[in-house]
Amino acid sequence: MTTLARLLVDTLASAGVERIWGVTGDSLNAIDGALRENGKIEFMHVRNEEAGAFACGAEAAVTGELSVCAGSCGPGNLHLINGLYDCYRNRVPVLAIASHIPSTEIGLGYFQETHPTKLFEECSEFCELVTSPKQMPGVLHRALRTAIGRNTVSVIVIPGDVSLMKFDGATPVFVPPRPVRRVPGEGDVTAAAELLNGSQNVTILAGAGTAGAHDEVVALANALKAPIVHAFRGKEYMEWDNPFDVGMTGLIGFSSGYHALKDCDTLLMLGSDFPYRNFYPEGAKVIQVDRDPGALGKRVALTMGIEADVVEFARMLTPQINGGRPRDFLDKALKHYANARRDLDALATPTKPGKPLHPQYVYSVVNEVAAEDAVFTVDVGTPAIWTARYLHTNGKRRIVGSFNHGSMANALPQALGAQAAFPDRQVVSMSGDGGLAMLFGELMTAVQLNLPVKIVVLNNGTLGFVELEQKAGGYLPENVALKNPNFADVARSLGLMGVRVEDAGELKGALTEAFAHDGPALIDVVSNRQELAMPPAIKAKEAVGFSLYGMRAILNSRGDEIMELAKSNLFR
Repeated sequence: MTTLARLLVDTLASAGVERIWGVTGDSLNAIDGALRENGKIEFMHVRNEEAGAFACGAEAAVTGELSVCAGSCGPGNLHLINGLYDCYRNRVPVLAIASHIPSTEIGLGYFQETHPTKLFEECSEFCELVTSPKQMPGVLHRALRTAIGRNTVSVIVIPGDVSLMKFDGATPVFVPPRPVRRVPGEGDVTAAAELLNGSQNVTILAGAGTAGAHDEVVALANALKAPIVHAFRGKEYMEWDNPFDVGMTGLIGFSSGYHALKDCDTLLMLGSDFPYRNFYPEGAKVIQVDRDPGALGKRVALTMGIEADVVEFARMLTPQINGGRPRDFLDKALKHYANARRDLDALATPTKPGKPLHPQYVYSVVNEVAAEDAVFTVDVGTPAIWTARYLHTNGKRRIVGSFNHGSMANALPQALGAQAAFPDRQVVSMSGDGGLAMLFGELMTAVQLNLPVKIVVLNNGTLGFVELEQKAGGYLPENVALKNPNFADVARSLGLMGVRVEDAGELKGALTEAFAHDGPALIDVVSNRQELAMPPAIKAKEAVGFSLYGMRAILNSRGDEIMELAKSNLFR
């Protein structure tokens, strides 16, 4: 005979779980005790449950295996929600344990009472309340199979007193689901080949669904003589060793990627749920391939929608593409990309001594210094822009971010999760000053758990992407300024190695030293606030917006901002 808490922990251990991320509390005491008795799973004590969920999701993302987080009743598990939304939208296998108030008090307005099954409904695919011992094995196994089999979030809600209930009998053996190959029908492949063979200018849009299909997609692009545009989540899978890559599209992408998409007559979407409708071509035929049928046609009207794994589809399609296709469209896109890449690289220059560093230069040096198999975790906003443009992938590096949920403060806790999964691998958090400050306590978690993450902070004193959005809309920047400390001093006081960089000439040496440090390290880089990160195509409304911003700045005696903007972006 055992308790439900012990049944839960033993089942997780048998499923290969090595860590549970979270903050403990009285309703989790029975599970804490079961962890101690089992001895195979480590409780990763973070400072905020939100960080625990982000770390859990990153662990699942880099390993491809189930990861687990937990929160105590009421406000404890409530903190998990933002991180779980990120896990849910990134499609990673995660189980969340949401402990609950005593079962006898549910519905009576008890201390810390919430309704977790309702709260977690939108950020999970499975969420159930456990109320009896006989129910527990079935609910637990179903939750695990759903999370693993569908790459999604499952939540088990268990009151503290229920976790202490006795389970009579042997612990049921958990059998994980086996991966499924989604092979397209031969008729669908033939129809797609006929459509593509009749098209002149084909562009491939590659997303996260191209993971494991690099060689097959490149071979297909060669047959089609098609440029490959990657979405942000497709960058780590398709950017490298790819003579058909023409960069990224979207708000933070390249002009070359934008035009390759806009100018095609047929778009082949492979494993991408790219959300921005105004970047899709108008009047083009669209074929979309995705293993999730719910993604088909969600963003753009389709000519064909095919439920399949990209690797299977590409293998079957390539032999059916006619030879002798002209390269004109491809060569034009490649030339455009070479020019765009040249222009971007020209911006990655050191500033004069004593001047705030250009973020482009910071990221280009990080790219040079970082390990070949580094894992980069990336804050939203301007760190995502510079990552997309200046951190190069090679088939070994990984990039983790809040790509679909778009949450601030994700990079540091995600770095903790990746580092725990790969203790001997270099993990670098590319943090913004706003994102770092939001979950600043997790610097102490890095020290306490002895996780040697490296944190590069763009310290520009503003919520940079929001400020850019305000200017593009014609507004004066408001409520975006950040009065920051010397982050390196604070890091040292917390037990990390802390280095502050105020001169471009110091950057490479500081990064090299910090990356070699045997422990967590923070590099505080004073960077230029007025750096412009322009979208790949300037619409009339953005041009008007910047004009209005300029006029308003002058009328409000803030003309110095215009001068700084010009100096930073026109006179390098």
